[in-house]
Amino acid sequence: MLKATPSAASAHGMHHGDTVAGNGAGVRPYRPRLYDLFVELALIGREPAFRRRLLDLAEPRSGEAVLDVGCGTGSLALMAKEAVGSAGTVCGVDASEQMISWARQKARRIGVEADFQPAQTQVLPYSDARFDVVLSTLTLHHLSKKARAQFAAEARRVVKPGGRILVADFAEESPRKGLRRHLHHRPGAVALHEILALLEGAGLSVVASGPLGIQTVHFALAVVRSSS
Repeated sequence: MLKATPSAASAHGMHHGDTVAGNGAGVRPYRPRLYDLFVELALIGREPAFRRRLLDLAEPRSGEAVLDVGCGTGSLALMAKEAVGSAGTVCGVDASEQMISWARQKARRIGVEADFQPAQTQVLPYSDARFDVVLSTLTLHHLSKKARAQFAAEARRVVKPGGRILVADFAEESPRKGLRRHLHHRPGAVALHEILALLEGAGLSVVASGPLGIQTVHFALAVVRSSS
């Protein structure tokens, strides 16, 4: 299995406010404005480099369709739009309607065309085999195990044969004490072997996995074989 070289990471997918109803939704206690600030502080200004690393792994190409599941305020989705260009399409879904509203405002402000919709990760509002790339960043640890399995099945459903699914989330780490505990506090974690089992259980083939090199974020990249 291929291993990643170290890079940066993102506190992506934390939600707050009015939400789409659903079991195991994993709504996060952050308002959109504070969310972006939290991400910037948590990554010590390295979030843009992390987003680039994610897209380097997923390799969205000109003309392709990309879906960001748990898109937060839309930063990764909007960067993906740059990669797919005017011939490509980018969609983002999030359980928080406040996050979606913020993402839409951000897209209008910078003049980027992207479709953001409020939706649960377990019930994606798209037809089968719609996307070339599905992204999910720091979202799994907010979901119940049942919801994670439902997400994996939905991601597999909406991705095209030959498409890619990239999942990144926090790994578990040794407990910290005192000030370091507060500075490095994270709301949860998902072991890499759990992510691999989740993707493989959905009928996907994992082609790369490993650490991203900042905080304790790791990733798994899976593909849908054309014959599957």
